[in-house]
Amino acid sequence: MSGASEGNGTARERLLDELSAVSRRYLASYALFTQAAADRLGLHPTDLQCLSLLVLEDGGPVTAGRIAELTGLTTGSATRLVDRLERAGYVVRERDAADRRRVLVATVPEKIAEFRRTWERLGDGWVGLFDDLDESQLTLLVAHLRRTAEFSTAQVARLRAEGV
Repeated sequence: MSGASEGNGTARERLLDELSAVSRRYLASYALFTQAAADRLGLHPTDLQCLSLLVLEDGGPVTAGRIAELTGLTTGSATRLVDRLERAGYVVRERDAADRRRVLVATVPEKIAEFRRTWERLGDGWVGLFDDLDESQLTLLVAHLRRTAEFSTAQVARLRAEGV
């Protein structure tokens, strides 16, 4: 009985090692992809990711504080990021109608449409990567990516808080 579980543990360890290596390759390839896409749009990679997150937020105006939360940046760094996006024409600052003291960051629809078109062109064929997966496999992938994103967000906060 213990030999069977030991064998499974060894296979599991090998799979976890492979998952670690594949994950690192995936992250590196995605970082390089992000850099190339940002270069194409004339943006910094962090700015590109922020735009992506803003689009996912539903496109409504947000505060610089919310941008800091989304990106894991300090408020000062988030403000500089907004400055760069504003110079590039992707966002504008506007006063909150409900509280004139508050400044909101709103995306510029025409520039976001351009951003979406570029992202769609770059993503051509992406959905095809999943043609051979059934719904349960897709559900597993979604759950994995959601957990990974949550883990990464927590690690960013930890790195910024502890300097680990």
